[in-house]
Amino acid sequence: MTSAAHNDPVILLIHGAWHGSWCWELLAPELTALGWRVETVDLPSASADPDNTAGMYDDARVIREKLAGLDGPVTVLAHSYGGLPATEAAAPNVSRLIYLSAFQLEEGESLSGLSGGALPSGKTGTLPAHEDPGSHLYADVPDDVARQAVDRLVLQTVKSFSEPLTTAAWKAVPAAYIVCEQDRAVDPGFQEQMAARSERSYRIAAGHSPFLSVPEELARLITTDADR
Repeated sequence: MTSAAHNDPVILLIHGAWHGSWCWELLAPELTALGWRVETVDLPSASADPDNTAGMYDDARVIREKLAGLDGPVTVLAHSYGGLPATEAAAPNVSRLIYLSAFQLEEGESLSGLSGGALPSGKTGTLPAHEDPGSHLYADVPDDVARQAVDRLVLQTVKSFSEPLTTAAWKAVPAAYIVCEQDRAVDPGFQEQMAARSERSYRIAAGHSPFLSVPEELARLITTDADR
């Protein structure tokens, strides 16, 4: 997904667990209208294959490869789990990281390690999304859009939750955090703790997926941060 003008600022959108680049379909046109060139990736850890063993490091490799083909400076927006491989992969041409209800973690941390046993760990196995993804991920999303999103969710590998960060790019790259105040998937209080690691933080009155519930507002917020 790419808009036309090569002199526009570039933003790379990194999706979360169980999703794909399809989740940006409403946000991308809003960003394009505000002058962005939009790029996306599909992370290999999210797939319909129950035997998939791609992990967080594989996701980071795909992000690095994408970044290598982009002229900088590049803004990276990472959602939810996507914060991990984005943190692992940020390259020299990345000028800013934006964490959207995302995991902005330290070196050595992984999702399974932080979950206190709520998430399994290991090198094999896949997990479906929450048993009620509609209310968990898309509570404030219009019903028809939410149904379509639920139908497109895939499996996520256990390995992606288990592999720890080897670097924390937000320590070297300017970072911003967008707290989703009505999030039912990632506790807003925990988001606030992670947001303290960023140079700037914002709040949006939305659930876990503002790119589907309030894409125009989210695009304006991203652009406002870029203009600072």
